[in-house]
Amino acid sequence: MSNHEQHDSEHQPVKRKEMSRRQFLSYTLGGTTAFMIGGAVLPMVRFAVDPLLAKGSESALVKVLDENKVTSEPQEVRFKVHQVDAWYESETQKVAWISKDASNKVFALSPICKHLGCTVAWNTHGKSEYDCPCHDARYSKDGKNITVANSPLDEYEVVVKDGVVYLGGIIPNTRA
Repeated sequence: MSNHEQHDSEHQPVKRKEMSRRQFLSYTLGGTTAFMIGGAVLPMVRFAVDPLLAKGSESALVKVLDENKVTSEPQEVRFKVHQVDAWYESETQKVAWISKDASNKVFALSPICKHLGCTVAWNTHGKSEYDCPCHDARYSKDGKNITVANSPLDEYEVVVKDGVVYLGGIIPNTRA
């Protein structure tokens, strides 16, 4: 390159790279699409992750009956539990089968059959066992599965304090 050509190129205005219309529309539509997808996906991600971030609450104990009313024969006891589901609060009725074992310790079983979720009843056929009316699943007094169901009835957490029986959350059966 001669000195004269070099001198001419230094004085020419700098050429800027201009964005074409096609590039502008691609960038604009891409950004808008990303914004809209983010607006739709972020609430779903928060919905899925939020329960993992929430503090685990201790199961509250509920007073159900006096200890002197509990016998060795299972009895059905209905009680209410205060339930909070997001912003909706309600009183939910629960049922437990409460009795004493051979060592005179109070225990409570959930009435929900482990086979298909029906409600079991005590001694309906003149036998000392729980019976499920749906598919004839049967359980012993301790909740051990005898027929049909593949696992024992769940228990309630039981606390006896000052002559009163309190029930907490449902736990796996420790008796069977």
